[in-house]
This record gives sequence, C-alpha cells and structure tokens, in this order.
Amino acid sequence: MQVFEVVIALLVGGAALAAVARRIGAPYPALVALAGAALALIPGAPTLTLDPELALALFVAPVLADSAFDSSPRDMARNWRSIASLALGAVVLTIAVVAVVARMLVPELPWAVAIALGAIVAPPDAAAATTVLKQLRPPHRLLVILEGESLFNDASALIVYRIAVGATITGFLSGWSVVPTLLFISLGSVALGLVLSHFMMKVSARINDVATAVVVQFCGAFLVWILAEQLHLSGIITLVVFAMAASRRAAEIMPARIRIPSWAVWEVAVFVLNVLAFILVGFQLKSISARITEEMIARYAVIAAAVCVAVITARIAWVTGASAFNRWRAAKRTGAARRGPVELTGREAAVVGWCGMRGTVTLAAALALPTASHGGAEFPFRDLILVTAFGVVLGTLVLQGLTLRPLLLHLKLEDDGTVDREVRHARVETLRAAVQAAVACPGTEAAELVRHRYELQLRRVEGVEADGRPTAATGNGSDANTDPWDADAEVVRVATEAQRRRLMALRADGTIGDAAFQRVEEELDWAELDWAQVVQAERRPG
Repeated sequence: MQVFEVVIALLVGGAALAAVARRIGAPYPALVALAGAALALIPGAPTLTLDPELALALFVAPVLADSAFDSSPRDMARNWRSIASLALGAVVLTIAVVAVVARMLVPELPWAVAIALGAIVAPPDAAAATTVLKQLRPPHRLLVILEGESLFNDASALIVYRIAVGATITGFLSGWSVVPTLLFISLGSVALGLVLSHFMMKVSARINDVATAVVVQFCGAFLVWILAEQLHLSGIITLVVFAMAASRRAAEIMPARIRIPSWAVWEVAVFVLNVLAFILVGFQLKSISARITEEMIARYAVIAAAVCVAVITARIAWVTGASAFNRWRAAKRTGAARRGPVELTGREAAVVGWCGMRGTVTLAAALALPTASHGGAEFPFRDLILVTAFGVVLGTLVLQGLTLRPLLLHLKLEDDGTVDREVRHARVETLRAAVQAAVACPGTEAAELVRHRYELQLRRVEGVEADGRPTAATGNGSDANTDPWDADAEVVRVATEAQRRRLMALRADGTIGDAAFQRVEEELDWAELDWAQVVQAERRPG
C-alpha cells in the first residue's frame, strides 16, 4: 500500500510539475526527472523492482505508437537525409564514444557491456525538445527532423542494444551473423507491421463504442510489440510501421465521436507513462544506494557525468560536421541537383545538435536489463549502467532542456508558415467540396441554410487564403429551431463526408502534410460533433 500511495502522490506531483513547466517554457520531463532523483533521497521511501521483460513494452510501445501515428511520411521523405544521418550516424558515433569512455573509466567493463551502455543512452527523446519548440514555433522542418529521428534512432539503438545484451549473456557473438540478422529483423518487422495494421483496421471498423475502441487501440499497440518480440523481430520497427500505416486509413474508418476522446486518452496515457518511468527509476536508485558504499556512489557519479558529456559532445560534433559537409556538397550542385533535399543551416544545426535530451526509451532500456531477482544471472554492472543512464537523462534534460528556449530566442529561428499555408489551402478545398455536395442534395429550407453556412465560410476562408490575414470565426450558420431535422442532418452528413474525402485526397497526393491534415481533421470532427448535439437536443422530448 505504501508504494501505491507514493505513486499516486508523485503522479499528482507530476501533473503539478507539468503545469509549472508550461508556465516557464521548459520541458516537463526535466522537472519530473528532478523529482525522480529526489525520490531516491527521501528516507524511508519504499523500494520497487519491475520485471525487465515488461519495461520496454510498458513504457516504449504506447509512446512510440502515439508518435508514429502523428508522423508525416511526406515531410520525413523530404528531410530523409537529415533524419537518416541522425538516426544512424549520430547513434553509431554516440555508442562508440560512450563505449570508449566507459572502458577508459572502468577498465574491467567488458566491451559488450560498454556497447550496451552506449546503445541505452544513444537515442534522444524528441518529445522533450518538441514540447519547447512548439511553444516558440520554429521552422516546421526542425520539428519534422527531430520527430522523424526519434522514431528511427530508437530502432537502430535498441537493435544494437539487443545484440550487445545477447553477447554479454551468452558470451558469444558471430560477426558473420550480424548483417543477415539485421536484414531479417528489419525486413521482417516492416512486413509484420503492414500485415497487422491491415488486420487492426478491419477490427476497428466494426467498433462503435468509445471505451471499447480505446481499449482495443492500447491492447493493439502492446500486442504488436509482444508478437514482434516473440518472433525475434524489432518491436520498435514493427510498431512504427504499424502505426504509420494505420494512420493512413484511420481517418476514413474511425468516426469523430471516437477519434476525439481517443486523442485525449492517449495524451494522458503518454504523460502517465513518462512520469511512472521516472518514479520507477527513483525506486531503483533508492535500492542501489542502500547496497553500495559512499565511495562507489562518488565513482558512479563521476562516470555518469563523463558519459553525459560524451553523449552531448558526440551529437553536437556529428550534427555540426554532417550539416557542414552537406552544405558544402549542396553548394557544388548546379541546376536541378541544387533543388534536392534542403540542408540544415548553421543556426538550424545548432538547435538540432542541442536537442539531444534523453528520456523514456533510455530509462526503459536500462530497466529492461536482466536481474537476478527475476530468474537467471544479474546483468554485469547493472547498477552502474542504471545510475549512468539516469544521470545522462537527468543531465541532458536539465542542462539542454532548460537552456533550449533561450538558445532559440537568441538564434531567432522563426516559423516559416508552411503548416498555416497548408491549413488555409485545405480549408478552402474542403469547403468547396462541402458546397458542391450540399448543392446536390434535395432542396428544403433547412438544406438552404446549411448550404448558406458553407458558402459563407468558404468566402471568408478564401479571403484569408488571398491576403493571409485571419478573419473572425464564423458560426455554424444554421438555425437550431429549423425543421425538418432529418433533411438538414443529411445535408450536413453528405457535406462533411465530401470535406473529409477531399482532405484525405490532399494528404494522399502530397499537397498537404500530416500536421495540416490533423488540424483540419480536428476542426471537422468538432463541427460534426457540435451539429450532432444540436440535432439530439432538438429531438429530445420537452
């Protein structure tokens, strides 16, 4: 009961810290990390251990599914060079640098264990960075690069992590088997993700209850991860492919009355899981501090600080060098070749290089190391790795997370308006589709009012599209006491369906990205729900 009370108290405290973080413009994981560290120092705090096999599935699967579902394949394809460079090159360099530093500080550390440590601390958590970036509205492509990196660097780092952990436990690693294994894992994971997304969409199309739909979504994410792991594939790659493929069809399958509450539940769940990860690490640190000497604590702190510096330095060095090299190559291109992928500017590279905060994935990977209490042998140097991983998370979140806002303000990187332009264009196109669909409906007094509503909205939005100036929001343009409601509701239904079809077509042909798509889709969802409530209120007896 004591553990439960502490967890509840810290969840409430996490919500309060998140509110403080929003007020001061800082990423909330930075404050939650400090709270987790404080938990280890509280006298009499309980100890708690988590089944290592549960850690990655519990903390990574839902968070990754949520991020992948909202990602934009079109935007990531346009910035593939920067994303691939960070997800592969930066990860490999970080693993190598951390492994070397760890071996220098702890000579008795086996290379496989040092590489596992490097893989644990290699993948940054984009959520912490984008929490700050979205408040300041930098160029949209920076958000795309960081979010795309977070999807794929987890996969590359955790594949290396799995190989290193396996080599440590078995004491054997065949170099000739690594490449075929990676190919099998990558291709098999992609295929499995596509198959499971197709199956899940068929199941979701038959669900009309909100609670059931949300439960199926969460259980689906966990089942995808578990099935991939049981088949010895990559749970991360499978889940990313699954969520990205599912997002393509979810707009036409999932109704608004299910989609809106689902978004809210997923947002809360991701927040709770992030807070729980820091709480569990705090419990782990409490138990570690109880069984090691003060001299060892000081040594662990020095190692954690050195690894944190290595992680930050490796990322900055890679991003700075790679972006400078790409700009040099771009300067030598001519004609059509010059219009290839846009390279990061010096100021953009500085921001991306500083957005290296570590978070939930690093904590979950450290917690997932085998323990003697759950059968088998204790992973070598597990306590050292857990303390170091938390030190890197805490150090990067506090140092980089709390200074990211001043850095952005100093560099004066401003939003280029890409998403706003696409949103305005999507509004115009969807309203035109609504007007055309409404005109084709049988004429009644109610239908005329509905058509007038859409025509008025279209004229005002077209004005914004023409001069770029926002106009006052319009009402729904309908009379709540107008009859017949059946005909009116049918016109709205037909017009809304036309809007959705046009919106999905704009995303499918690459005219707009997922950021614009999701904003306009949310507007259509709320408009649809508002109209449904009006109809129900008028039909209610009395």
